[in-house]
Amino acid sequence: MLHLQLDVKPGERLFWYSTTGWMMWNLLVGGLLTEAPIVLYDGAAAHPDLGVLWELADAARISCFGTSAAFITACRKAALAPAVGRDLTALRSVGSTGSPLDRDGFRLVYEALGADTWLFSMSGGTDVCSAFIGGVPTLPVYEGRLQGRALGAKVEAFDPRGQPVLDEVGELVLTEPLPSMPLFFCGDEDGSRYRESYFDVFPGVWRHGDWIEIALDGTAVISGRSDATINRGGVRIGTSEIYRSVLALPAVLDALVLDLPREGQAGSITLVVVLRADASLDQPLRDAIASRLRADCSPRHLPDEIHAVADVPRTLSGKLLELPVRRILLGDDPAQAVSRDALANPTAVDIFVRLAAERTLHETRS
Repeated sequence: MLHLQLDVKPGERLFWYSTTGWMMWNLLVGGLLTEAPIVLYDGAAAHPDLGVLWELADAARISCFGTSAAFITACRKAALAPAVGRDLTALRSVGSTGSPLDRDGFRLVYEALGADTWLFSMSGGTDVCSAFIGGVPTLPVYEGRLQGRALGAKVEAFDPRGQPVLDEVGELVLTEPLPSMPLFFCGDEDGSRYRESYFDVFPGVWRHGDWIEIALDGTAVISGRSDATINRGGVRIGTSEIYRSVLALPAVLDALVLDLPREGQAGSITLVVVLRADASLDQPLRDAIASRLRADCSPRHLPDEIHAVADVPRTLSGKLLELPVRRILLGDDPAQAVSRDALANPTAVDIFVRLAAERTLHETRS
């Protein structure tokens, strides 16, 4: 992975911003198996501001700068110019993972760091502690797309019948064993929980739970979790489409999209937004959100309800907790729905515990 997929060369300096609880920490420490020194950072990615990691890239002469899509998006929203006032000439590549990197994120990197930069987006899983699909240093980069399958990963997109498809969205599956694939779960004596987790939909084939579209040229787009998809009137709506549109609004810093059932309606969309300090969820902003979604996506993508909150829970790798939050809002025990130790901002869960109580009270009064 390091030598061939990330193209780590002797004497270059490898960095990936990660907590020790994220699989990317293991990949970074694995850099010690190469002849490239690794750079470690102890601190927050946005303190005292979003420029702190770019300052590190300058000071440590980092060659490969690894981060999350959430960090790149935050830099774009803050109109940060990474190269202004910094010497980033040693920086040859930028890696992004944790969640899909949209076209705007690609543009930020290339506009800020130059056309000679190699930007690679990766997608994998903590389960295998590796990537399924990601960067290929010998291939061109296309805006918004992952370059190709990782070595050793027989990735396909399956339709509902279990048939491989190209140029259309399907379930991300592995049709052959991956070297780092887990063989069993601790305490799962008969293997039932293991099989239910990965092999219950397509027997003998690993289903990871992501939507993927693989093109004829081998490039791919990950469009979010397949188990978080909203089905509205028979039309499948990926949450990533809504995020891409809503987060383009300057007033919206973060968002969470959920399918929460409403009486007499299938495929109900609840949108939760985190706003800038000087913004409020007034009618003009609600209208702007609706207008943007209608133009970028379709009228089917318009939310049935919108809530403004102070924060939304994310994992240590920056992924949104769509399904656990949905369970909390539907009345499940928060302690059973999510492990706070796995979160970058565990106090954000309390916001949705309160919101669940408010929704229950409202329904009771209704």
